Amino acid sequence: MNNANAKDVIKLKFLAVSAVLAAVTRNTTNGGHSPYQLDQLTEAERMSVITIGIEQLEVGMYVLEIAEQRAGTVHIKTRGRVTSQATIDELKRKGITRLVIETDVESNSTVSGQGLPANQYLETTVPLEDELARAEKLYHQGLKIQENLYKAIQDGTPFDDYVPKEFSTSLVGSLDRNPDALLLMTKIREKDSYLLEHSLNVGILLANFARFLELDEQEIEQLAYSGLLHDLGKIKIDDAILHKPGRLTVEEMEEMKKHVNYGVEFLHQMKIDSSLIKWVSEHHERLDGLGYPAQLTADQITRQGRMLAIVDMYDALTADRCYKPGMSSQKALQILLKDSKNKLDPSLLQQFIRCMGIYPVGSLVELSNNKVALVIKQNDKQPLKPHVRVFYSTAGNHYLTPKEVNLATDDRVKIDKAVVASDYNIDINRFFNESVLS
Repeated sequence: MNNANAKDVIKLKFLAVSAVLAAVTRNTTNGGHSPYQLDQLTEAERMSVITIGIEQLEVGMYVLEIAEQRAGTVHIKTRGRVTSQATIDELKRKGITRLVIETDVESNSTVSGQGLPANQYLETTVPLEDELARAEKLYHQGLKIQENLYKAIQDGTPFDDYVPKEFSTSLVGSLDRNPDALLLMTKIREKDSYLLEHSLNVGILLANFARFLELDEQEIEQLAYSGLLHDLGKIKIDDAILHKPGRLTVEEMEEMKKHVNYGVEFLHQMKIDSSLIKWVSEHHERLDGLGYPAQLTADQITRQGRMLAIVDMYDALTADRCYKPGMSSQKALQILLKDSKNKLDPSLLQQFIRCMGIYPVGSLVELSNNKVALVIKQNDKQPLKPHVRVFYSTAGNHYLTPKEVNLATDDRVKIDKAVVASDYNIDINRFFNESVLS
């Protein structure tokens, strides 16, 4: 997380310890050194400390330290006993593969008698380049899961929710390690894959929004899951209506509205948690009571349903369709602000705008030197001056060798305006594949 309250955001349900025995573990990730040395331990203490794989970790074991992880730098803030399977699941999701445990807690003076704080958390930091490959693989996996879900509805076959639910947990794990990687992936659009991409992107953006709001980890994962599931009912809508480029007729709009109930019905068959189904059912409800399908008013719509409504609209407006290109983030947010007076939650929308930033990660900007750049990282202290990757000349209408520029430290150039790829016939997917993901 990017603020001082991060420890309240990434809460863990376990007790563990930081930096006790790095000298006797295989901490190959961060290369850190512990102030504790092997010769400071008694023979009994040394014999009671072992390193195990994450698959061997069981409820009741006493964890001292992370010995190995797949990527990034994860710090466990206090030592203690694993009290639930949820703890182990959280460690796995964070990419931890080996841990140091204490097998004789009662007799070991180094761990007995310690007071343990109530709130524990992990700090995870991974450079963008380290997370991108994993995020790309995760994104394509998500598209396949979406495809299977839609097929299940179409065929009327049952679908075990274990796979998409676990996938939602993985999405949040990637956002925890480096949110910019998956946020960049949401900008790779295939015009004929809108239905699949939209639900996946809503899951990613909604989870990122929930992280920004510092919701607890379980709710963040549930919101990611609700995003993935929110539009499943659209598979039952005729393609002629679903992909119609112009305004729908009254009859067509009434048919389109049915997708919410179609989806809810399927989620009940999947035996999804009832609160999550309620959030999904509310993503087209509006505060003024003019939404659908139930015409709920402000006091009847959950906070999560309001969040889902905002993110759903935002992604729909910025997405490329088979019949029209998506609009810039700035233009989309202006439309949402207009609707916030009586349709969308104004307070949550302001928070969402702060979460996304003035120039969201993955958006395109035109610079004062007639070049186009991709925003790759926010600058929290100077939001008008993000980190960008320059890659296209508007003067010569040709691609450039990509170059990264921190606009906060380079006074020679500034952002003139936000643009979209279609403004200059830029093949943004080609650029991503050749210069971002490669």
